[in-house]
Amino acid sequence: MSATSQNNDNQEIDLSQISKKIGSYYERLNTKIFRTILFLKRNILILSILIAIGFGLGQFLDITLKSYKNQIIVSPSTGGVDYLYSKIDLLSSKLGEKDSVFFKNIGIKNFKKINLITVEPVIDIYNFVNNSNTAANVENTQNFELVKLLAENTDIEEVIKDKLTSKNYPFHSILITTKGQITKDEIIKPVLKYLNTDEYMNKISTINIENIKNKLYRSEQEIKQIDSLISQTARSMARNEKSSNLVYNNENNQINGLFGLKNNLINEIAAQKIELVKIESFIKDISITTNIKNSKGIKDKLKYILPILFVFMFLFVILFRGFYRKQLAKSKI
Repeated sequence: MSATSQNNDNQEIDLSQISKKIGSYYERLNTKIFRTILFLKRNILILSILIAIGFGLGQFLDITLKSYKNQIIVSPSTGGVDYLYSKIDLLSSKLGEKDSVFFKNIGIKNFKKINLITVEPVIDIYNFVNNSNTAANVENTQNFELVKLLAENTDIEEVIKDKLTSKNYPFHSILITTKGQITKDEIIKPVLKYLNTDEYMNKISTINIENIKNKLYRSEQEIKQIDSLISQTARSMARNEKSSNLVYNNENNQINGLFGLKNNLINEIAAQKIELVKIESFIKDISITTNIKNSKGIKDKLKYILPILFVFMFLFVILFRGFYRKQLAKSKI
């Protein structure tokens, strides 16, 4: 027999073995599919009951455990950030202690609706580094230099989110998670009132308001004086219209300077009026958003999760029981 015929016979044997293996694999696969169908047929009632119970229980839990987020964006006055954080920490601590007397005293009757209360900065690095009114650009502000210095040995993102840096941001977010929907009068307003009832902080706020009002009054009086000077200068220019150019140019420069000073005072008055609005209260609320449905994690998804979980638990019990019986039978041999 030649070498060629031997190779052909070997190839035929190999193909025959491969064909048998493929046939055996499909036979085992068909058997498993058939057994699965029989298993489902035998247990269809149990599986249907488990799915129905899981869906019903999940629906009930989704309704009863429904969670909502309520956000208050606040702007603390100068020096009020540490005060704000300490007060929110106290509220969170009293919530953990379930101190009903404390919450009743600050005007919250049903404190059990509150799941969580926290505060965090609204990260605004651009506003932080550019908070100087006199700086020409952000590179000349002290905050920008501070951020650059801190970022020399640390990643810039860590610096931005660092506790030391973040407390200097102008706005901060108070997040209150509740078990159901709430009204502003129910929880939000009492919390804001509580934050603004500190005697020492209110004295500082009152003094700041008075100082700004005094500055505002002086600025308005200065504008009246400037308007009077401009009128006098304009009349003087009219009288000297036919005088020498030297006198005219001198008076023209004076009136331009008065207009420039008046514009600066107008800008200061605008800034002072905005500042008065900001410090109406020591912890000023900028924006309030209530009853945002919380769908993070498994919240509002239990009606889908529980049926799957019950089915997997049932399958686990069946597989474990079969495994146990096999091992028990082997141990008796």
